[in-house]
Amino acid sequence: MRPPAYKAVVDEYAAAIRSGALPPGTRLPTHRALARERRIALATATRVYAELAAAGLVVGEQGRGTFVRVRSGYDGIEPSRALPVPRVADLSFNQPLAPGQGDRLRQALRTLAASGDAEALLRQHPPGGHRHDRAVVANYLLGRGIDTAPDNVLLTSGAQQALDCVLRTLTRPGDVLAVDAIGYPGIKLLAAAHGLDLAPVPVTPTGPDLDALDRLCHARPVRAVYTIPTVHNPLGWVLDLRQRERLAAIAAAHDCMIVEDGTYAFLEPSPPPPLHALAPERTCYVAGLSKNVAPGLRFGFAVLPGRHLPAATSSLRAAAWGAPGLVTALATGWLADGTVARLERQRREDAAARQEIARAALAGLDVTAHPSSYVVWLALEPHQRPDHVAAVLAAEGILISTADAFTTGPHSRRAVRLALATPPRHELEGVLRRLRTAIEAIPP
Repeated sequence: MRPPAYKAVVDEYAAAIRSGALPPGTRLPTHRALARERRIALATATRVYAELAAAGLVVGEQGRGTFVRVRSGYDGIEPSRALPVPRVADLSFNQPLAPGQGDRLRQALRTLAASGDAEALLRQHPPGGHRHDRAVVANYLLGRGIDTAPDNVLLTSGAQQALDCVLRTLTRPGDVLAVDAIGYPGIKLLAAAHGLDLAPVPVTPTGPDLDALDRLCHARPVRAVYTIPTVHNPLGWVLDLRQRERLAAIAAAHDCMIVEDGTYAFLEPSPPPPLHALAPERTCYVAGLSKNVAPGLRFGFAVLPGRHLPAATSSLRAAAWGAPGLVTALATGWLADGTVARLERQRREDAAARQEIARAALAGLDVTAHPSSYVVWLALEPHQRPDHVAAVLAAEGILISTADAFTTGPHSRRAVRLALATPPRHELEGVLRRLRTAIEAIPP
């Protein structure tokens, strides 16, 4: 079978980019110009650039066009972590650890070893966890404004598995999932794995464009809306009560489910009610302990309406059964004795201090951030392309994340995300000043 004619155009451009005939930074013809030049339909020209982007060869920038990428491997959704020079700092991923957490873990393990039936920790737990462990999580969630029965809580190996379980339960291949045009990269990976059609919703400085979401739901059969309403990753917004009520009303009017990601919600000291409290009958809430306790503690949970619990439990059984017994005992012990609440307060204080450092070091630059989060969204100048910036910083020993990793639509932003949690706090100012100097040295 002969390949489609447009594949020849894709192959031609790919060969020119890989050979260097089209060097990094080259602006390619507009979609319309390519269609005229090659005598192909506009939709076909768009498909050419989509395939080149999927291959990591080009990137589309909103309002500017399509450019040949710097093929350093330090940008995109799964960047290389092997730097060409000794590592100075990792600003690509948040791995927060509080002082003394190693000692706290040793003490907790001693307590577990000395209490009750240690062999019970080695036995298989039921999918979703034992009811008494789910009750501990349900009690913890009361502090987040979620009043749910333990039976509606399922325990998982981290928030990502909780999100995977929810999507497996709610959707089928081909379903439309509404997402923020800039948002959590993990949702793109899951959507691709489940064959979902991502429908990006434009974003504003204070949240998703809810008018655009309403129009989208009128125009397409949206099955679910994925949202991060409290301390958004990476833009830091916290939706106010009016926005939450409007989002819930849109979902009700179009019979959509809501998938509420509360991974970073603990960083907001006075949040509005979660969407789950406003629309519990159509909201699935997911979160975990990787950001508020430790990234290596793979313990998460999902709260689902009762009608979805049988399917979600079967999904967990098929995937990984659920959270391991030892991890569950450790996590629920810390939830019950107040350790998690104390760590969350420490995290908020630490994040606020790091944001102050970042504001001082990056003063005058175009930054967006929540005042007590571990993330800074840094918009770049027109000549500072994210893929090139990532390569320049890698040569300085600094890893960052580029905007295309967080982009769900066809056009990326000229921006990078800086994760502030991993470097030692006393080194953060020097790292950010070094980063700023390297970026500002990029010539127009």
